[in-house]
Amino acid sequence: MKPPQIVPIFAVVTISSSSIDKEMKVLGIMSGSSMDGVDLALCEVNESAQGWQVEILEGVTVPYSETWRVRLSQLRYQNAELYAKTDVFYGRYLGELAAAFFQQTGYTADLVASHGHTIFHNPKGWLTAQIGDGATLNAFSKVPVVSNFRRADVGLGGQGAPLVGLGDDLLFSEYDFCLNLGGFCNVSAKHQGKRIAFDISPCNIVLNRLARDRDLQYDEDGAIAEAGQIDYSLLNALNEIEFYQQSFPKSLGREWINKNFWHIVREFDDLSLEDRMKTLVMHIAVQVRKALEGIAEKPLEDCKLLVTGGGAFNKTLVDHLRSETECAVVVPEAKLVNYKESMIFALLGAMRVKNLNNTLSSATGASTDWVAGSLDGDFGQLIGK
Repeated sequence: MKPPQIVPIFAVVTISSSSIDKEMKVLGIMSGSSMDGVDLALCEVNESAQGWQVEILEGVTVPYSETWRVRLSQLRYQNAELYAKTDVFYGRYLGELAAAFFQQTGYTADLVASHGHTIFHNPKGWLTAQIGDGATLNAFSKVPVVSNFRRADVGLGGQGAPLVGLGDDLLFSEYDFCLNLGGFCNVSAKHQGKRIAFDISPCNIVLNRLARDRDLQYDEDGAIAEAGQIDYSLLNALNEIEFYQQSFPKSLGREWINKNFWHIVREFDDLSLEDRMKTLVMHIAVQVRKALEGIAEKPLEDCKLLVTGGGAFNKTLVDHLRSETECAVVVPEAKLVNYKESMIFALLGAMRVKNLNNTLSSATGASTDWVAGSLDGDFGQLIGK
């Protein structure tokens, strides 16, 4: 078993540049499907003759109140008026969080890059919807905003996700695979000369749901799973889900879980929580191994795997990933684990302002690379940065 390695939170990449030595402070805002809270990371994004440099200056996670957690989880079932109102209210909420962040840290920013919170994701139906109205966010943060990163890619026939593959390619190319253990588990990698990315399986979105049976928000350190035993009947039933046989690009949404995943888990309600949790952890590890085997260009034991996202703190899950994949598993320090996605959206926002392609068709399946993101606010001061 190979021990985890520690890497710094400073990332450097070299690409061709249209402007030299231009520095921008960008607040990346991310809310994932596991609904742990809102991640805010202030990043210094610098485009120079040597390429892109991105450094996380400060980060904070603001947990959702129970009111917001219920509102977000139930919004898909509400009427159009309530959806529209929540889009605006959530934009105000993010704007107020940004303003409080600036006040409490003493930092300022040139730009806010906000992913928003996904309510619907069904790219086969040409639909992806993230709330967090950019104009309202701009009004309350007093900073220009880039938001709505996914819809253009879906409009071009793509999955609209995962979008972090470009950032992985630019900032973390020394790794064979970049694995994010968020609400969903997704991977990006260089494959046949192109950067690909796709969702592998549910992750924290299901593990956290089971943890709430114990009135816990999550399984801290994977302690519940560690105490359980694998039930191979449940494991085999989950591994037979049709999605896992599909080729990339592909992505998952909450709708998919409700339709294809939970009914299988519920058939095994007679199992202890520990056994169900341990089996789901093993299921995730098995699907990661199969996904990596399908794209690896050398033996897995010779590969480096960067693991970030909340699931990287789940020791039981990471141990299973290490034993299943036999990769050199690299778990970076906490700031990068927590804020890597916010950091990459900060980079994507800066690229949007510079009118550079910030989505990759090789990762999403869209008809072309694209400059994605809606702009709200006064961008006059950013022209030429």
